[in-house]
Amino acid sequence: MRNAKQFGLKGRGRIKRVPGTMNKTEARYAEHLQMLLLAGEIAAYGFEVVSLKLADKTRYTPDFFVLAADGAVEFHEVKGCRSDGKPLFEDASKIKVKVAAEVHWMFVFKGAYALPKKLGGGWKHEDFSSTPAAITATG
Repeated sequence: MRNAKQFGLKGRGRIKRVPGTMNKTEARYAEHLQMLLLAGEIAAYGFEVVSLKLADKTRYTPDFFVLAADGAVEFHEVKGCRSDGKPLFEDASKIKVKVAAEVHWMFVFKGAYALPKKLGGGWKHEDFSSTPAAITATG
């Protein structure tokens, strides 16, 4: 059996992601969260510690669980940006986050985008949280 290398071709597939292992952008974001933790702006954070059920046979594992200082539970999805500042966020992935925000409306869902150095570096955030039309209190 021949492979692409024998024909002088380079593989164009994606790098297989290993669950529980951060890429460089996620590692930078973990450093950012650590600074927020030390400053008292957040109470805790963890990498891929929660998997949310969206439907039968459909789950979503956010990059980061973040416990805000006020007790709010947040899930952050970390992505890079192009040189013009547009997030590198595929539509299918974005839809999954939006569905998670609707199904699990009691949590905060955010996109965290690493800005390129020429745009000042740092992080840009997008809120995907869903607010229910009406919350009925029982009691």
